Amino acid sequence: MKKILLIALGTVALLALVAYVTLQFFLGSIVKAGVNKFGPTITQTAVNLEGASISPLSGAGTLTGLTVANPAGWSPRNAFALGRVHVDMEPFSVFGDHIVINEIVIEAPEFSYETKIVSSNINDLLKNIEKSMGAQSGSQQPKAKNGQPLKLEIKKFVLRDGKVTLGVAGTAVTMPMPPIELTNLGTAEGGITPAAVTFAVMRSVTASVVTASTEALSKVGGTSGAAAAEAAKQAGEAIKGWFGGKKK
Repeated sequence: MKKILLIALGTVALLALVAYVTLQFFLGSIVKAGVNKFGPTITQTAVNLEGASISPLSGAGTLTGLTVANPAGWSPRNAFALGRVHVDMEPFSVFGDHIVINEIVIEAPEFSYETKIVSSNINDLLKNIEKSMGAQSGSQQPKAKNGQPLKLEIKKFVLRDGKVTLGVAGTAVTMPMPPIELTNLGTAEGGITPAAVTFAVMRSVTASVVTASTEALSKVGGTSGAAAAEAAKQAGEAIKGWFGGKKK
């Protein structure tokens, strides 16, 4: 009898482990598939997330290898690569139409800033995202499995230890980015569209990239560097006050 009980308990434990691993893989697959499917429709560029692992119990996990390509008209390089993104979400909200993310922490992202004095790859990417906010309505808007429009809520967003590489006058200059912290994205609205969330985040990211690039340009020196620095400063001023969450 004791032996049978031990076998039964062992079987239950094994099944629980298999269920946990399967659900963890399943949640990660949902997140990965969602990013790779909807990302390009928001940025109008290639977006690729290599992997995602989400705990079905805590909702904590990691996204790896997220890259976003440059907009049309710029080099074939990536606009940025995030590497590892730590997330803490309400684990089963991913199955509904209102996904709640308690915290996103992006550590050591790498941005490539290209400028043609009056424009930049990052600013063009931001423009693409802004356009998608208006275009993604009705049948074009991402939907959950229940058919309702997908909405996101991010209670805390943190980006730190980022760096920007700027190529100008044949010289590549890398500068650290100011940290970014946003709170309560979509909280008051009961969730906002993925495009709106991306725009809110990228607005602040763009300002941070511009700040770092302005410092890099000032180090390069020369007339072209000074002119580009002034253009970058003006671009930063232009995006202040745009839609977004509360910035700390």
